[in-house]
Amino acid sequence: MENRTSVFRIRAIVFDLGGVLMDWDPRHLYRKLFGGDEAAMEKFLATVCTAEWIRRQDEGLPVADAVAQLSASHPDQSHLIAAYDMRWVEMVAGSIEESVSVLRDIRQRGLPMYGLTNLPAEKYPLLRARLQYLDWFEAVVVSGAVGVAKPHPDIYRHLLASHKLSPASTVYIDDVAENVAGAKALGLHALQFISSTKLRSDLSRLGVL
Repeated sequence: MENRTSVFRIRAIVFDLGGVLMDWDPRHLYRKLFGGDEAAMEKFLATVCTAEWIRRQDEGLPVADAVAQLSASHPDQSHLIAAYDMRWVEMVAGSIEESVSVLRDIRQRGLPMYGLTNLPAEKYPLLRARLQYLDWFEAVVVSGAVGVAKPHPDIYRHLLASHKLSPASTVYIDDVAENVAGAKALGLHALQFISSTKLRSDLSRLGVL
């Protein structure tokens, strides 16, 4: 009876992309550029192309501008910094097929699906061309286009308002605990992605699958 009630309560499913549906990691690119020297690669990502630098792009700073600014500070590594823009697509190793299978099953049930991702606005078309299942979404909210990134509450509010979604009838799925907490704070049913098997179990518990 609980699951049957949930079927009527849940009206939309929102997916994070990286870490849930696709394997994105700068290391997929920089491991090649550093010839497998893990220590040198990790030092570069910790001190040059840092998580903070990447986040500014997620918040709306154009990637080309971010590259130009950082290259001015690290001219000796400008070729490695430029690769972040010019070879960005190589950071995507591919889809997480087991999660795409869950996505496919939800689609077959006719439940509307949306995406919510921290991503530079100009890079989303590259994903759209490569990952055909993105066409299954009603819409994808890209942080770089909105100018605010998860877990800031404004990006969840933007998602809900722009697509007329009710928090109480929307499930949000993300692999990052802080992003899950941000969604929960606004009343969404938020699930932390641990594995595709657990996701399927969690959605079954909610009556979605």
